[in-house]
Amino acid sequence: MFSIGDFARHGRVSVRMLRHYDALGLLRPARVDPATGYRSYDAGQLARLNRIVALKDLGFTLEQVATLLTDEVTVEQVRGMLALRRAELEAALAEGAARLVQVEARLRTIEDEGRPTTHDVVVKELPALRVVELTGVAAGFAPEAIGPVVRPLCAELGRRLPLADVTPAGRLTCYYEQRAEDEVVVHAAVPASAGPGDLNGLTVVDLPAVRAATLVHRGAIDGVLPSWQAVVRWVADHGFTSAGPQRELYLDCPEDPSGWVTELQEPIS
Repeated sequence: MFSIGDFARHGRVSVRMLRHYDALGLLRPARVDPATGYRSYDAGQLARLNRIVALKDLGFTLEQVATLLTDEVTVEQVRGMLALRRAELEAALAEGAARLVQVEARLRTIEDEGRPTTHDVVVKELPALRVVELTGVAAGFAPEAIGPVVRPLCAELGRRLPLADVTPAGRLTCYYEQRAEDEVVVHAAVPASAGPGDLNGLTVVDLPAVRAATLVHRGAIDGVLPSWQAVVRWVADHGFTSAGPQRELYLDCPEDPSGWVTELQEPIS
């Protein structure tokens, strides 16, 4: 038998919480000394304690936990609920991390306001290019709208290329067209020598030759905002105007996104 303090220590909960569970009838002590009122627990009660804590951490109220325990939730059911909750927490953490990257990017653009552009913008003549591509629609240019569209789109493009017997002749390029006030057509494309025929759902598009202000962005694409705004400021400062959809040419995409190298291409006239 364990004293309430020892049982709390072994169960990694507080004594106060054990008393609360006792008051609710969730976990009664194995024995209560009639003279002193001291509570004692046995090792077998750790299993019930673990279920209570696990279910509570899943977001169930203690009243709901009591009902679930009455219905004798199995180990497999608890494990399944924990796995689902873990996936939800991991998704929330990933979303929070992505949002933090966007906040940091926005702060960098604020810090750069009023400063001369120090980025190495280079004007290039981009030749006409035949590409095969997939398209999707995003609800605006906000990162939280673009990201969920462009990532699976690029993955699907990579999956379809071998099935269409298409060999890329260059690197992945994404470009974006605003179709309506809050609607953006996202294009994921690779250069390829392709003619008419069944291309497994891929579309052949001829991109025109353009003159473009370009800038190499190093780091995760989620943090690209300051670099793009630097290009836009450079274009305005040098008397040019934008003349077509912005393009992102992915030069190097290692597993660690912080090592990515992307050339930003802003067509100009």
